[in-house]
Amino acid sequence: MLGSAPMRIPSLLAVVALSVIGCGDNVDPPAAAQRPAAPAANDPAFQIRGLRRWYIIGNPATAGADTLKIVVDAPVGTSFVDAWVGDLAPQRLVPQDGEFALTTSLTAVAAGVQPIIFAADGGDTAFAASSFHRSAPYYVMVSTDWDFSDPGDVALNDIEQLHVHHPIKITNFVGPYTFTDPAVTPERRAAIAAWLVNQRDTHHDEIGLHIHPYCNFVMDAGVDCVTDKSTVYPTDTTGYTIELDAYSRDEMHTLLDHAADLFDANGLGRPTVFRAGGWTLGVETALALDDKGYTADSSALNWARIEEWKGKLLYTWCMEHWTRIGDTSQPYYPTQDATLGGDAAPLLHMLEVPDNGVMIDYVSLAEMTGIFDSNWDGVTPLVKPISLMMGFHPSTSYSPDEQKRVQDFLSYSDKHLANADLGPVIYTTLSDLEPAFPRD
Repeated sequence: MLGSAPMRIPSLLAVVALSVIGCGDNVDPPAAAQRPAAPAANDPAFQIRGLRRWYIIGNPATAGADTLKIVVDAPVGTSFVDAWVGDLAPQRLVPQDGEFALTTSLTAVAAGVQPIIFAADGGDTAFAASSFHRSAPYYVMVSTDWDFSDPGDVALNDIEQLHVHHPIKITNFVGPYTFTDPAVTPERRAAIAAWLVNQRDTHHDEIGLHIHPYCNFVMDAGVDCVTDKSTVYPTDTTGYTIELDAYSRDEMHTLLDHAADLFDANGLGRPTVFRAGGWTLGVETALALDDKGYTADSSALNWARIEEWKGKLLYTWCMEHWTRIGDTSQPYYPTQDATLGGDAAPLLHMLEVPDNGVMIDYVSLAEMTGIFDSNWDGVTPLVKPISLMMGFHPSTSYSPDEQKRVQDFLSYSDKHLANADLGPVIYTTLSDLEPAFPRD
């Protein structure tokens, strides 16, 4: 019967079949599994935007640049664009407003110089080929060692100028004797403390602890002052040059507690990172720091660079205690042996970050850039994080030449900044670095 159900069903199936066939004729084929051949030269008719040169691999201390976002402007009539990113499977770009866009995760892309190639409409030859760097961070840290109770306004102003010219964060290792030295007036103490707080709050600088065992501080803490274990003189009645490990673990507990209380009372917060005066961190001091929950120390010295102290106990002490530390030494968790860097167990919880860049007092600009280059060749992506710690002593004797060396070194380092897409360099503070080197 015309129009009956048995007659209508085959007719509908035929219409559906014809519709599917018609749609299929307009569906773009999938991306080819085989990479197209690289072009002799990139086709100028296609413009690629958004591709960075450096994508940082993240870690617990640093968010990674783990997403690639690019847009391709293609000639009129282009149906589809495919991309081959590193070892990832080929990906079809999404058409939008006459362009083609790709957003893809790089978390599975390994460190290295990674290729990226583009082809249009299933072509056997790509219209463009490029590459990008997938790299772990190169952490550069700037520190100041406050050897004296009042560093003076010239040095403080210079630190402010460093922030003007460079996107740095500074770890200021501050001496507690600012708050116990009778030569520093209460008004000046308040001004120095206010300056430190402003640097912390404005520039995210860090306030760490630096102890030269000056007698005015040691006695204020209720500890007998040692004067006969100087690393420079036969005796030192000021306590300034006394090796810090002349004090027992229990005495260091007292000194650390008193320093933290002084910082807290002056609005600086309680410090969690440390550097020993004269780099004289021995076993007793290290254990005391670990007991008190300090998360990181930077006393391990690239001792060969302080040749100016040859003939003095300071040079010998550092050579013997930091014998393993050199230009390329990297963070580690110390042991309880005499060098704090041997193979004995158990491990301390506190991360040791070598002062491999020393202090600007002892190195020329050529030496500093050489240390920078010895840790990274300036080209190759890093497979794991590395660090460079450098610094200077803010004081009334901080010379224009030293100031210029710091500025010039930072200008050299700035040429490789990750946030400018120039390399893997990231400026950080000591405590912010610590999660990048987990204990296990």
